[in-house]
Amino acid sequence: MKIRKATKKYEAWLAERTPVVKADLAFKHDQMVKGLFPFLRATFYRWMQLWPAVCAGPANAPAVLAVGDLHVENFGTWRDIEGRLIWGVNDFDEASTLPYTVDLVRLAVSASLAVTGEHLAIVPQKAHDAILEGYQDGLKQGGAPFVLAEEHTWLRAIALSVLRDPVHFWRKMDDLPTVKGAIPVSAAEALEHLMPEPDLDYRIARRRAGLGSLGRQRFVALTEWRGGQVAREAKALVPSACRWACDGGGPGEIFYQAIVNRAVRCRDPFVQVRGRWIVRRLAPDCSRVLLATLPKQRDEACLLYAMGWETANIHLGSRPAVKAVRRDLDQRPSGWLREAAHAMVKATTRDWEEWTSRQR
Repeated sequence: MKIRKATKKYEAWLAERTPVVKADLAFKHDQMVKGLFPFLRATFYRWMQLWPAVCAGPANAPAVLAVGDLHVENFGTWRDIEGRLIWGVNDFDEASTLPYTVDLVRLAVSASLAVTGEHLAIVPQKAHDAILEGYQDGLKQGGAPFVLAEEHTWLRAIALSVLRDPVHFWRKMDDLPTVKGAIPVSAAEALEHLMPEPDLDYRIARRRAGLGSLGRQRFVALTEWRGGQVAREAKALVPSACRWACDGGGPGEIFYQAIVNRAVRCRDPFVQVRGRWIVRRLAPDCSRVLLATLPKQRDEACLLYAMGWETANIHLGSRPAVKAVRRDLDQRPSGWLREAAHAMVKATTRDWEEWTSRQR
């Protein structure tokens, strides 16, 4: 199946499970033309079609509850229940039971494509090695969340450099277009549940964000509370694209809450699944870390090592599988991650070239 046909079929599957925003899908298609890295981010459904054949060896690895759509821009910051600044994976829309190797290979491929797009300056092989070393060390040591206080000062410096300026952040929130008409009752209930107190008046706006989830409904509730602004977002959830790719799209379970609960993690208390919505607080220091906003002076190998470690934090939530994962890692030949990443880069590039040739 070619990329355009796969996209059409996946989007039809998506529309059967949730109302889609057609303008956002059109925007997503345009973004897919702009480079390999945004194309990868936007096409996890296609990745899961290609992966079993392109990486047959790694695809037979022990399974864990995995992120699925893992990439170098799927990391960000939030505040835990103690108000501490935390760094880690911040989106689990595509979480599913998968070979542990899926997350490692996809993260390595995203690093390679970020290098191609000049978002990272590290040599791809060094990027892959840093990811794998961080993952292995994380597993061996039982994991540890990234609390950006007394420790991880270098990562705190990176995170603080990209925290959104509050004035600019709230100006962007104020500029979001107001929803005309009613929103789903379930979305309103989910948003109101996360408000700081009941019966607040709020404005509902639309927000376009991310790439992989473009096309799903997003609603933002904006209000003022005790001297400051407050924002809450509800995003529609559907089963992982793995369901579509693997068996044509059976009912499928949503694993978002399960993977967050099980991981070695300082949870964001404002990230909750409410029915078919994932609800979260939006704030200047609760945000995705974009590569374009990283400081010029940074240790990219250390950053990628931390991403590998954080991947181990997630996989350690599947405790019965950890011994099998470590045993499988020990048995894999040297350079397996580099080879798998190279193969998936080639497959992704072929798809992107086909997509762009038809879009011109």
